[in-house]
Amino acid sequence: MEHKIRVFVTGGTFDKEYNELNGSLYFKETHLYEMLDLGRSKLELSIDTLMMKDSLDFEETDRELIAQACTNSQEQKILITHGTDTMTITASYLAKHCPDKTIVLTGAMIPYKFGSSDGLFNLGSGLAFVQVLPKGVYIAMNGKIFEANKVKKNIDKGEFESII
Repeated sequence: MEHKIRVFVTGGTFDKEYNELNGSLYFKETHLYEMLDLGRSKLELSIDTLMMKDSLDFEETDRELIAQACTNSQEQKILITHGTDTMTITASYLAKHCPDKTIVLTGAMIPYKFGSSDGLFNLGSGLAFVQVLPKGVYIAMNGKIFEANKVKKNIDKGEFESII
């Protein structure tokens, strides 16, 4: 029996738009629905946008809101789209506050709208991982899965890697 997956959108590079006039990045609306259509997803998903923020602008109250949404969710399997800069901080927070669910965070290093984004691949990977992993909090990036508190973002390489 298939179980519905809850998806929480929080923003991050995943959902940024490019302003051609001044070269800045900004948020308009999530690209998640378009990405799911493009990927021909057949999963039963319940999607909520919690916020559209750069994760560098996250405050403790934002992580509290995400944890509360996860705790209140009837679904046991949750995917969160999140900015990569503070993804590990949120993963650690959720591991402490939401131990009884399977939660996977994913994002993108390059905005989806750029056309060369890793976001579509990461979204698909995250949705696959959340279906098969045991309870816990994880980060899914570039086809790899990492446990919360055992991962860091290597800014020199532009990728996530395990830590001991």
